[in-house]
Amino acid sequence: MSEAAVEEVSVLSSIYCGEGEFQLLQQSAQDGLVFQINSTVGEERRLDISLLFHLQPHYPYHPPDISVSSTGLSRTQCHNIRQQLLDQAASLPPEPMVHQLVEWLQQFVEVTEDCTGGEEERKEREKEEKWTAVLSLDHIRSPNRYIRLLERWSEQLQLTGRLFLGRCILVILQGARANIKEFCRLLKTVKVDTDSSGKKCKERMMKVVIETPSFSSCGHSLQGFVVMNYQSVAELTAAFKEINMTELYQQILPSLSH
Repeated sequence: MSEAAVEEVSVLSSIYCGEGEFQLLQQSAQDGLVFQINSTVGEERRLDISLLFHLQPHYPYHPPDISVSSTGLSRTQCHNIRQQLLDQAASLPPEPMVHQLVEWLQQFVEVTEDCTGGEEERKEREKEEKWTAVLSLDHIRSPNRYIRLLERWSEQLQLTGRLFLGRCILVILQGARANIKEFCRLLKTVKVDTDSSGKKCKERMMKVVIETPSFSSCGHSLQGFVVMNYQSVAELTAAFKEINMTELYQQILPSLSH
């Protein structure tokens, strides 16, 4: 057990001198030092976190082993914080580092709170906001199977939409953005159609023509998933007008002409 470790523990007990903040659990020449620091971190959420440090005899040339526990965090969150602390310890020079790690944890949790909060808010917004997307399909050679899958996915993902069959094959989808993305993923990973030789194939040529919050694309909500055939550009234009999506149609028109 190094003198540096013994001295560091003495300093730490002076720094974390509040009631229950520091506790020396084990000290031996063979196994090193084991102690616990209980810290309150975070600006908005005051989290009580317990850090268990094991300084082995070769410390600080061997980074400390660390355990993290907290009643305010899940097991996964504690595991992630532990891994971040271990990575941070491994990046530091071989000198007393525990106080530095505890201070780093304070900053890390604050940053994590900010990022997590923003991420959760973004996910909630995506769940609540209704988006509209227009997809372009390359071909439909097995319409019965293909259309049946599109109808099933739209129902499972709580999406509404239209399938326009004509010179251009278009799918309009409305619903949660995450569900629209899942719909697109299924299109590219499930064998939905047949190729020119009759073999089952995936929709690898699908393109997202436009994706936009619904309030900026139209003021109309679609109902169900309806299949519509059209023979001419005029009929397609009229179909978009019928569902109050003329503005959206004007936005995608340049893409359809290519």
